[in-house]
Formats: sequence, structure tokens, C-alpha cells
Amino acid sequence: MAKQVFKYVGQSVARVDGIEKVTGKAKFLGDLIVPGMLCGKILRSSYAHAKIVSIDTSKAEALQGVVAVLTAADIADLNAIYSGRPVIAMHKVCYVGEPVAAVAATEQAIAEEAAELIDVQYEELPTAVGIDAARAPGAALIHEGHSDNICSHESVARGSVQEAFAQSYLVVEDDFTFPMVYHYAMEPHAVIAHWNEDGVTVWSSAQHPFQVRNDIAKVFGVPTSRVRMVISYLGGGYGSKSYTKFEPLVVALARKAKAPVRVSNSVGESMLTVRRHAAKVRVKTGFKNDGAITAREAEIYLDTGAYDDNGPAVTIRAATRVLGPYRIPNILTHAYSVYTNSGSAGSFRAIGAPQVIFAGESQMDIAAMRLGMDAAELRLKNLLKKGEELRPGLKGIDADLHYGLKKLVVASQWKKSAKKKNKPVGLACAVTNAGATPVSVAMARLQSDGIVNILAGSTEMGQGVRTVLSQIAGEELTIPLDQIRVLGADTKVTPYDSSTGSSRSTTCMGNAVQGAARDLKKQLIAIATETFRVPQNQIKLQDGSLISGEARLTFKEALERRFGAGSGGELIGHGETTPAITDNKMPVFWEVGMGMVELDIDEDTGKVSIKRLISVADVGKAIHPEGCVGQEEGAAMMGIGHTLIEQMVYDASGNLLNPNLVDYRVPSFNDMPEDFHTVLVENQDGPGPYGVRGIGEGGLLSIAPAVCNALERATGVRIKDLPLTPERVWRALKDAKE
Repeated sequence: MAKQVFKYVGQSVARVDGIEKVTGKAKFLGDLIVPGMLCGKILRSSYAHAKIVSIDTSKAEALQGVVAVLTAADIADLNAIYSGRPVIAMHKVCYVGEPVAAVAATEQAIAEEAAELIDVQYEELPTAVGIDAARAPGAALIHEGHSDNICSHESVARGSVQEAFAQSYLVVEDDFTFPMVYHYAMEPHAVIAHWNEDGVTVWSSAQHPFQVRNDIAKVFGVPTSRVRMVISYLGGGYGSKSYTKFEPLVVALARKAKAPVRVSNSVGESMLTVRRHAAKVRVKTGFKNDGAITAREAEIYLDTGAYDDNGPAVTIRAATRVLGPYRIPNILTHAYSVYTNSGSAGSFRAIGAPQVIFAGESQMDIAAMRLGMDAAELRLKNLLKKGEELRPGLKGIDADLHYGLKKLVVASQWKKSAKKKNKPVGLACAVTNAGATPVSVAMARLQSDGIVNILAGSTEMGQGVRTVLSQIAGEELTIPLDQIRVLGADTKVTPYDSSTGSSRSTTCMGNAVQGAARDLKKQLIAIATETFRVPQNQIKLQDGSLISGEARLTFKEALERRFGAGSGGELIGHGETTPAITDNKMPVFWEVGMGMVELDIDEDTGKVSIKRLISVADVGKAIHPEGCVGQEEGAAMMGIGHTLIEQMVYDASGNLLNPNLVDYRVPSFNDMPEDFHTVLVENQDGPGPYGVRGIGEGGLLSIAPAVCNALERATGVRIKDLPLTPERVWRALKDAKE
């Protein structure tokens, strides 16, 4: 079979939104001005857990320039609960920072002053901050009607772990902790809402506009057709802008103000809006004397904060992802999300995976040392083969994991490094069952000027989705990318897309765009068939024209043949992705993450830095290779963050002690590895166009365990709690010497 030759796919073309962004023409939500727009400010609770005794808004309402003040009394007519949380605090507050009132005013300074004038009287309640406090006997119940603070539970079971442990040559059991961390997208959350007789229009920094539309429709009791979500560019998301955040609150404020209102978070307010789940993980694994895994048992607790948000979905993923990419005949995992008096946790790049993969992959190295086996060989022995089942009920592994790990071993020179005693090198590998919902619809509109407009509901948040979709359409239609336009999502205009997240856009929306382009191509060929009077198989597309022998018809001329010269008209192609993309089996694809690190360790100060990082990304097919490398290395930098420096710190009263980017530090250029290299695996075996599978999350999964594995190899000290701050490392090294 001849190898397919591509013109645009597989090329690192210039980003189609690049010029707009570097010249400042690209409009983010903070740049938008809606006529008559008011400025909004949210008043947030200063208590982690308290009854609301009274709210006096009279002084705020009397302030000149204030148009409306919103409290729970104004939403009594609404279905005011979504994702387990109220639109605005109703009878009590459950975390510091929970919205209790909101102000709309003619100027931002006036809105802020008015918010300070609102007098809220509280009756303080006992708090439960952190997993241990929330699970302790007699812990304060965060939600009435619950017998405990467990939000959700997921279990995976197969075989008998106890019998397998009894028959194992080696059984290892360890406890790990993972910190609470913040996404830090450069653009904090922001919303503009307008309520009028036509319905609701919301401009938002939302990754999932269609899901937010549905939530707003339910809350306000209106048809989805009367809710319009308009999404421009996002200044980053990483899951922080998944699902509905405070859009219903701003809609309610706009409804009361009878005017458009904008509310924009500060970084500190966004840190209280959503973050990653902190976790406590116990893992127990059995092995035969040859290294084959016999059983794995896990108990996982995730700090989901005050409300559900996406906690139950994260819990489901964690119960599976703790299994790693291995063949394990006997399984018993229990994962729980736990309510605590802190800001809610939600989606964050590779939900539920970094916490448990840190635990599982750390334990693989612990076992390798005790078995006297090479860490890579132990993993190769146990990796699932293509088609094998990881968890009962899920689709078999669709990637060649052995090939990927062997690529990592070669690229990183692992065998040479591992032979050197105390060399600070470590590796890890993982898979995630991507939570991609396989429903996407796209349209390709060929207009009379020859421009093709791609209507797709995927959100551009810096990951390059508009460029990739343009490449797919350009490849199918043989037209240059400057003749293709991919605009932002607008639920009144763009077809449905379930979400932008879970590494799904290139696979699911890409498949829909490919289908739309092929539908358009089919219509063009039909016109050429009639014009040239030849069979369809004698017509080909080349450089934006239909060709048969010496005969040539441009797309513009084809439209004139159909509709008449100068009369306009357009052709519309339709494409869709449905669960049939993988025969109704989930996940849509398995995402692979493998990496190796070499460290610099200063034992006098405890400072750990990454000297060398080699990552392997199995992308199926790299539509935009440079973009794939950027996604992988961006994810790896996030992994470096939660491994070495990042942690949100709450006190026992529920106050976040580091709600800013001075006290909460994210990785900078100084934290980058000296040698930073990504290997792309392209077996063209994914379910998306040209054999694509998702990328963007796998790159962060291997970092934490690989670093801890390297640290133990070099120093003999195993640290099971993140982040590896200099103080933590220094104390661990000091304790080991003593």
C-alpha cells in the first residue's frame, strides 16, 4: 500500500490565529465592549462555613452609580442549583470566597465600593478543611441530609486480590499524598451576560459552551434555543474553564439590572473558583518472583471542596487510572471524592490521573528495586498489549505501549544511564482513558468568493485547534489555509460540540470537519461530473480546482455553474462524529504518557532541578508536529510545577494562605530542563482523521513519579509526598543520614 502524501497535514504550518494574537487584534473577553454594559463585582464570604443570618444591601443600593444588587432573595423563582452548587449562597456558605451577593454599577470602582458596603451577618459553623478533617469521626457535615462528607464513590473490581496477595512473591504497600494545585490560565474567568426579550446572551471564557448553555437554560427555566453562548479566544483553560462556573450568577445579575453586565475574576478569585483535587492514595501491589504483577488494591481520597463541580467524574477516572498501563489479573480499587470547606475542585488536565499515577509509578520502582530488576524491564514485562483490556467494560488498549516505551528507552539512553550506580535518573509510564464524549458536528460553507468557512464549536484556548482544523479542511479540499476561516463558537450559529477538553478536539471535531470537507468535495465533484460529462472517478481535486484531463474548473466557477454567474450561492458540507467512531465503546482513545528525567540534586539545600527530560507522545498522527511538541512540553512543565513547587495552602479556618502569584509560584523559564526533548510516535492507529489520537495530557503524567524515582536512585531516599520543596527534600535527606 502506497504511503499517503500530505500537503498540509503533518506540517508545522504558521498558526492561523498567530498574526491576530501577536498584533493584539485577537479579542479576548476582557477586550469586548457590549453597548450599555455595566461593571459587576461579587461579594464573597469571609467564612469557610457559616449560616447567613441577614444581608443588608441598603447602603450599597443607595450609592450613586449602583444599578442592581443581587442576593439569594432575587433567585427564589429559579432552579438555583447546578453542579451541586447554588447560583449564589442561599442559607449558608461552605467556603471562603463563596459568592453571597453581587453588584452591577456604572463603573468598576463603584461596584467594588458598593460590595464593601453590603452588611452580611453570619453565624459561624465548625469547619472541615482537608481530607483528614472531613473524614474524622464527628466531623462537621458540609451538606445537610448527608450522613458523612463523602461526595461520590467509584470502585473497580476483578478477581480476588486477597488470594493473589497470599500467593505473591512480593507485596508492597505505600501511602502517597498529592497537593492541591491551581491551573493558572493567564486569563482569569470572566463573563458578560445580557438578558432581554429575545432571551439570554452570554459571552464567556468557557471551554464547554454548549454544556454551559444547557445549565443556564435549566436554571432559568427557558428553552436552550433562547440561550446564546458566544466564545472568542480564551487565554488558557487546562480544565479550569470546563463546565459552568459563575455564568448563571452573572445572568441573574443582568436580569435584575436589565442591562448587560461583565464580571471578571482576579487571579485570587479564580483560585477560589476551581483547582485540582488534592489526594491521599494507598496502593498495594503483588508480584511474582519474575516481576509479573499479580494484584493491585488501591484506596483513593480526593479533596473535592465544598461542591460537586466535576468531582464525581474525576473520582471515576482515578479509580481506573491507578491501575497504570499494566496487565493486572486481580483488581480492587476504591476512589472517593470528599466534601471539604474549601473552593471546589474540578477538571484539570488529565483529571484524576496525576494523583494516582504518581502513586502507582512510584511503587513500580520500589518493587523493581526489591525484585532486583531494571525499572524499564519490569514495566515492559507487564505492559498491556494492543487490544487487551485494562478495566472491565472499557475498550481494549488501542496503542502499542511496548513500542512507545522502547522508544523512550532508546531516546533517553536509559540502559547506559541505569547501569551507573546512584545516577539520578528515573522513568515512568501511564495511560489515561480520555473522557472524550464522541459527539461533534461541523459544517463547511464554500462561499462565492472561494472562501471556506468552517463552523465548529471547539474553543480556541491556545492549543491551536483552529489551525489543526484548517489543516484538515485544507488537506481534503486542496486549498491553501488562507482560504479557510475557522471562527469561535456561537451556539446560535455553530453546530453542537460536546466540549473542548479531554484531548478530544483533533480526534472528534477533526473527524467531523474532515467529514464536512468530504461532503463538500462530493458536491463539487457532482458539479464537475455534469460539466465535464465524465464519471466521478475521472475527476480529482488539485490546488482548489476540479480537474479531468486537460479540463479544469475552479471552486468559484463550480458555484457559478450551479447557481449562475454573479448570483452568489454557496455549498454546505456536513460532518459529524458519533459514538460509532469507536463502535460505541469507550474510551474514544487511550492517551499515552511516558517520560524519563535526570536530576541535579543539591543535598546541602535540598533543591532539586531537572537537568534532562525526555518525553514520548503517541499521537497516532501529528497533524501539526510543532504544536504536538508544544502540547507535550507544556504539559510536562505543569508536571514539573506540581512535582517541585506548587501547592495551595489552607489554614484550619479555611483561609487560602497563598491566593496570588507571589506566594503561589508556577514554573518559569528558570525551571525548564536544560535538555528538553519530545519523541512523537506516529503509528496512525488512532480513531481520528489520518489515524490521530489525542495529545495534551499525557506529558504531565510521568514527571512526578520519574523525579521521585530518580531521587531515590541517587540518594536512597524515597519521598511519597509532593511537592518536593527544598525544605522537604533537605529534611528527608537529613533524617536518612541520622
